[in-house]
Amino acid sequence: MTIDLKKEQQASNERPRCKYSLAAKFFFFSMDMITGEKTTFAKAKLIEMLASIPYRTWEIRQYARLTRGYKNTELINQAGSILEWGREAQDNEYWHLLVINEKMKEDNIKDPWYLFPLIPFFMIGTYVVMTRIMALVSIKSAFMFNAEFEDHAEHVYAKFVADNPDMADEPVKSEKVKGYGDFSNWADVFRRVGLDERDHMNNSFVFCGKPECVVKYDGMPKIPTV
Repeated sequence: MTIDLKKEQQASNERPRCKYSLAAKFFFFSMDMITGEKTTFAKAKLIEMLASIPYRTWEIRQYARLTRGYKNTELINQAGSILEWGREAQDNEYWHLLVINEKMKEDNIKDPWYLFPLIPFFMIGTYVVMTRIMALVSIKSAFMFNAEFEDHAEHVYAKFVADNPDMADEPVKSEKVKGYGDFSNWADVFRRVGLDERDHMNNSFVFCGKPECVVKYDGMPKIPTV
């Protein structure tokens, strides 16, 4: 089924954000303090540099669980579902980073100060520690925090497309971006990125035990079972 990306972007803009936890609010506030409140390509790049970290953290944790509980069929099935989702999500988030970088190259946009090595290194390192602690203390809470992160990202991209209407008239020429998907213009690229974040949010809700929070739409991928 063909997904109406414009319709789903508008739906994202119209849907209220989740009721974020204090930890999520502080995280988003910290990002805004560093990058500014306005979403730019550079800010989106920083978001994507962080976005894949939880999935890598969970992958490490699930392999440890599989090693300890290799005789437990239920555990193996559950850990396998998380691993499959995490690998797919990691790859998807990396595609987001690549396409944003391609757009910045195309528009000759230089990285701002907060993308020079020291700042991303500090933020990534801090987020790695944070996600590992959350995964050890309560994996369901870690999934819930990720759902909040992905909900925030979905709304960021939906508003970003609305705030940059010229992208609808900018054709996609990059062969690298065509590896991500077949899009006629850059607005659709970022609409798809935003919808990917919704998919990640939905899966996070399922794995944290809140399937009733899943935001359904026509053409959405199959929701995993846990």
